[in-house]
Amino acid sequence: MIYEAAKFNFEPPSLVSRAHKILIKPGASYPYPYPFSTSREILGTVIEKLKQVSDADIIILEGAASGDPVYPIYKSLGYEFQRVLMLDVKDCIWVEIENPLPHPFAVATFWVPNVVLSCDFLITISSLRTTANQGFLSIKNLLSLLPVNKYKKGSAGGWGSLDEFGWDKVFADLYFTLPFDLAIVDGRKKFSAADDSFKGKAENFGKIFEGEPYEIDREASAMLGVDQQYLDIIRAGKAELDN
Repeated sequence: MIYEAAKFNFEPPSLVSRAHKILIKPGASYPYPYPFSTSREILGTVIEKLKQVSDADIIILEGAASGDPVYPIYKSLGYEFQRVLMLDVKDCIWVEIENPLPHPFAVATFWVPNVVLSCDFLITISSLRTTANQGFLSIKNLLSLLPVNKYKKGSAGGWGSLDEFGWDKVFADLYFTLPFDLAIVDGRKKFSAADDSFKGKAENFGKIFEGEPYEIDREASAMLGVDQQYLDIIRAGKAELDN
């Protein structure tokens, strides 16, 4: 659903009340404040609402794109919450999980932190960003769950070894392999950049998107007026699974 930001009131889905472990994946792989990264404000709001309806353990999990520890980024963004476990992808035990698609688009298996598999409700919370007329929304936010040490290219950080497969196919495969239950895209402000230099402009947008990740990315992309090929690929994957 699309909400006017001033009227947004997060109501946890009923499944949350039965959860034992809830994982929240923010967009915090770079040390740049909101609206580039997920804001502390919306993260805190979601955490408090979850606590009101559930006694589940709440886990925040992120990995730094540099491959360095993510905790300094957490601190710089103000991510300090009571009774919340803050984890770093690089410190986790990684397990290889299979892509459930009969015919994967690019990657048949992914290495992911085992804590993801132990959680029974998964939430991705991202900011609203566009780079070179491409949106960075809830599904692309999942990329930094992959350990940099497994996917970097050469001595650089990041996930460059996946580039040869085509990023849109990689994002589609991630969507099916890591089935997140809920996506929130915080579009109170929009961050726009012409390239990947992290230099851009922030402007008021006044919307918050909440729902299933594919549906939310589709709605946000339509509102932004950007054509995202990974959404078309996901739609094809859904059709294959339905047949």
